[in-house]
Formats: sequence, C-alpha cells, structure tokens
Amino acid sequence: MVLYRFNWSLYRFGLAGLEALICFIFLFLFSFLTSFKASAQNPFYLNHDCPNRTTYSSNSTYSTNLKTLLSSFASRNASYSTGFQNIRAGQTPDRVTGLFLCRGDLSPEVCSNCVAFSVNESLTRCPNQREAVFYYEECILRYSHKNFLSTVTYEGELIMRNPNNISSIQNQRDQFIDLVQSNMNQAANEAANSSRKFSTIKTELTSLQTLYGLVQCTPDLARQDCFSCLTSSINRMMPLFRIGARQFWPSCNSRYELYAFYNETAIGTPSPPPLFPGSTPPLTSPSIPGKSGNSTVLVVAIVVLAVLLFIALVGYCFLAQRTKKTFDTASASEVGDDMATADSLQLDYRTIQTATNDFAESNKIGRGGFGEVYKGTFSNGKEVAVKRLSKNSRQGEAEFKTEVVVVAKLQHRNLVRLLGFSLQGEERILVYEYMPNKSLDCLLFDPTKQTQLDWMQRYNIIGGIARGILYLHQDSRLTIIHRDLKASNILLDADINPKIADFGMARIFGLDQTQDNTSRIVGTYGYMAPEYAMHGQFSMKSDVYSFGVLVLEIISGRKNSSFDESDGAQDLLTHTWRLWTNRTALDLVDPLIANNCQNSEVVRCIHIGLLCVQEDPAKRPTISTVFMMLTSNTVTLPVPRQPGFFIQSSPVKDPTDSDQSTTTKSTPASIDDELITDLYPR
Repeated sequence: MVLYRFNWSLYRFGLAGLEALICFIFLFLFSFLTSFKASAQNPFYLNHDCPNRTTYSSNSTYSTNLKTLLSSFASRNASYSTGFQNIRAGQTPDRVTGLFLCRGDLSPEVCSNCVAFSVNESLTRCPNQREAVFYYEECILRYSHKNFLSTVTYEGELIMRNPNNISSIQNQRDQFIDLVQSNMNQAANEAANSSRKFSTIKTELTSLQTLYGLVQCTPDLARQDCFSCLTSSINRMMPLFRIGARQFWPSCNSRYELYAFYNETAIGTPSPPPLFPGSTPPLTSPSIPGKSGNSTVLVVAIVVLAVLLFIALVGYCFLAQRTKKTFDTASASEVGDDMATADSLQLDYRTIQTATNDFAESNKIGRGGFGEVYKGTFSNGKEVAVKRLSKNSRQGEAEFKTEVVVVAKLQHRNLVRLLGFSLQGEERILVYEYMPNKSLDCLLFDPTKQTQLDWMQRYNIIGGIARGILYLHQDSRLTIIHRDLKASNILLDADINPKIADFGMARIFGLDQTQDNTSRIVGTYGYMAPEYAMHGQFSMKSDVYSFGVLVLEIISGRKNSSFDESDGAQDLLTHTWRLWTNRTALDLVDPLIANNCQNSEVVRCIHIGLLCVQEDPAKRPTISTVFMMLTSNTVTLPVPRQPGFFIQSSPVKDPTDSDQSTTTKSTPASIDDELITDLYPR
C-alpha cells in the first residue's frame, strides 16, 4: 500500500466544515450497517433503462419465455453463491437472454434478496419492452431478445456523482485525478484477469482520508473486453471532478469514494467459478429464500442504533452550526476561493519584465493571434510563457478580461493553466504555464521534427484534445465555445500531452443556450465551420468541426491549407473525402508513421474526423459522443456525409492575427447530400 500525502485543501466539501465531516461519518456508518443487513431490507433502487424499440404482448410466446426466465432467476437453484448467472429461455425468434450480477462483496443472501426483488419489480417498471436493464445498489438484472452474452454493451448508461467537488487548486486537482485514475485502472486490470471479473482498491491519501474503489464486469466477458469496458467507465467519471462518482453500463461498472462503501471483510473470500453461456440450470417456479429468526433481531438492533446515531448527529450539527462562521473564514484562507478572481491573479509588471529580460528577442518562443509569446523565468526558477498582447491589437479590454476570467475558472489537465496577468498602461500581459514542446504545429508540420510524433503519441494527442473540449462543453462550471481550435493553439508539455490554449475569442453560453450569432467573424481559415464562416453562427458543433480538421491534420501530418492544384484537391477535407470514397483512406496517413501504426485504429480516427466535419451541424456528433467513439471500439460509427467545405475567395487578413486568422469572404462549394449506403471500411 502506497501512502500519498496531500494538503488537506485537496478536498472541497459542499457542506461547510464540520457538517461535511459528519456527513462522511454518517455515510461510512450507513455503508457499514448495510453490509450486514442481509435480506432484512429491500434493495436500494438506482435506475433502469428499457428502450421502447421493440415490444411484446402479454399473451405472446416471448412473454411466456420472459416469465420463465425471471422465475428461474428467483428460484432456489439460482447461482447466488457466485453472484452471477445467465440463462436463455425459448427458441428463436422469441428466445429471451438474461443475466443477473450481484456486487462482488455481498453475501449470497443479500444477492438472492436483490435478484428476487428486482424480478418482482421488472415487469412493473418495463411492462412490455423486450429488452431492459435494472440497476440496484446490490445487483443488476438484465434481459433482452438479443443475444448479448460475451458482448460489451455501452447503452443504458447511468452516471451518479458525489455532490462535492475536488479542490479548484489545479495541481492538487490533477494530482487527485491522476491518483484515482491510476489506482482504478490497476483495479480494472486485476478484475479483467480474474475469474470473477471483480476487484477493489483501498489507498491512504492522508492519515484521515482513504480512497476506496470498486470495479466489476459481467464474468461472461473476455479479459480484453472487460478491461476496455472498465477503462472507458473510469474515463467517463474523471471529467466530473468529484470526490466520488459511479458509472454503470450493463456490462461493467466502476465507483470510487472517500469512504468505505463496500464490505471489506468479504473481499478476500474466494467464490466458486461463475456460470458461463451454455450452463443453463433447471427452470423452476419462483421462490424467495426464507429468512431466519436472527434477521428480525438484527433489524431491530440496526434500527435502534440508526435512530440513536441520527439524534446524536442532529445535536452535533446544531452545535457545529454555531461555529460555522469562524470555521468558514479559516477554510477560505486555506483552500482559496473556488472561482479565482482576476484581481487575485494580477502580477507586477516589473516582475514579468525582469523574467523575460525585458521581452528580449532571444526569449521569444512564438506568435499568437493577438501578440507575441516569450519564455520567462521568475526569481524562484519557475518557467512561464508570457503572452504580450499587441498594443494595436483589436483585442481590447473586453477580450482581455474574457481570457483572464474564463481561463482562471477552467481547471483541466488538457487546458493550459493561467498563472496570472498584468496591466501597465497600454501593456496587457497574460502569464501561462510553460510548455517545453511549444505548440502542436511546431512539431507536426516541421519536416525535421515530425519524426518525434509516432502514431501512439498522435493518438494520445487526439484523445487529450477531445477530453479538453469535452470539459469545455459539458463538464466545466461554464459552457465554453472556444471558436479558434487549431494546431497552433494546442500546446504540448514535456510528455507530449496536449493542452488547449488561447481563449481570447471564447464565448460563454447560458444553461439553455445551444448556439449564437456574431457579425464579427474572426478565426482561422480552414478550421472554421461553414455555418460560422458564412453566416456567423457558432455552437458546440463549430468546435467539433475544428476538432475534425485537427484530427485529419494529425493523421496526415499536413496543414489543411498546404494543398494546391497539383494535389488534385483544394484542401485537406476534399482530399480525405476523395480517398475515403475510393476506399484508400490509409493513403492519407503520414508516411513517417504509416508502417508503425494500427490500420484499424487509424481508419477509425479518419472516420471520426469525417463525421466531425460534415456540413450539417446537426449531423456532427457531440464531443461526448466523439470521446466514446475514440475510447470504445465497440461503438458503431454512422456513415459520414460529404464534408462541409468552402472555397475561399479574396481572403481578408485580420490585423489582429499574425498567424492564419482571417475574416473570410466565402462561397459554398457544391455539396452532394446523397446518403452513402455502404460503410467503409468494414
């Protein structure tokens, strides 16, 4: 067991001070008690999913087969000792396939009670659907007219989050997320390699805090399928930035908390091997196992203890409330404001001037959309990137404040971190964390440096950018539309991890807002979605379009604007589409990596890129769907339509951008909306 030492301010509790501590104590005791409840209390219902795609009638053969299957699950012959059973009932086309999976730390008695209870509720919650999945705290019940055994299912998702956020302090937040993810991935590997497909973790964070985790697959899955499902599940929880979360799919589930939510004493107990397809037990009538007289005594004891505990906690909370004001003041000074204000980030201009050697030419490391970027070194040795905005830049005070406020509120491993800013007369300066590998375009499009990016690194960069956009669009406190995603705005740290930068043109959306319009179209030609370039309409799907262009650039190693008449295409998108329709998509791959990459993985990324750059924004996937497509090979990709591209005519250079940003007058290219009926590749 590894001891990780953290500053106590790592954890940001939603309840202030002592109340939060009391809640954790209560949750711990509640979890401890529930592990011994056996069948004395009904299982805790979480959710269910029964898509109304196909139905059955009450007097049909399918209905009879379903009742037979459910009866078998509730019978005395069910495999409660293994916590897992799958059964088929009937013949095609009315065959029903079903399974139940109990949490791996629970006793057979608790398992049987949960299964019997869920069987009784199933036909009420989903009265005539041919497929359904039911999630309880103690078990999962599933049935379908399809044969889903030994196949990973990514539908019917359930995500639950602890209401308390992780600390907003970037390095502590990243450290906590890295710790959780590494430990959970280790548990996923152990689960995938075990016969039960189940594993737990327990890792000390401080002398007072311990991380608990649990992962589980249905044992019918192959090792690799289980591992893939669990890692995707874990990845789904990380962007929530909570001190606890759980995620369910019908095939696997994951959970982590800062309290013991599972029965530790039962973890080391070996179980008989689970049943697999083909081992169908006899089908009998339903029968709920009987309960011993000891259960009644246990129930009374638990109820009395719970009432006494509740009374004690109420009294303690009352006393704690009286000291809340004093405690909150101390907490604020230790943890810091959850939403860092601009004033708290303001730095002395002379300090920055000294760090950059008075903005010496030798310290210049790049040029952004609104100014030049310098490397600086503070007196304590910390290296930073200093963005000095042009004095004649069209980015005025409003844009400057937007970038400061927006970036200060964003905390994610795939977003560049703002360290501070300075205002001195006409000088407007932003100070960011330093990225030793500069921006993506510096490596990707430089013939002498391209060799530093193999396929695995490029694939990780694609995934990292997707995670960053997912945070901006969905998981941050604000909904952010970047509006200028491009290779030069993707910075690379020492380990070639991507970080999205340059939020000068970002827009904040309201809770119910999905799109907006602008009369000032400023962006980078080739990355702008057609609806934005031609009509000023931008939305989350505009960023998805830009991401699609980035994906294709990363795969090909070529700029979107690097094509000419000799290439037989006007831009990267038309070139890619031509190769795709000719079934030669692999010809797009950068020759430097063509012999050292997985063809199926590359073609899938090209497919995703083409889906992102479709002309109709409604046809483009959301970034959350894109992330699922990238992290799961079992997600079926729709057929892409022809890209939405446009022919530039007399581009007008935007004076604010010395890179490639333009205000563009464009005419739409001919778009063929005919649907492709065959999917390439198979």
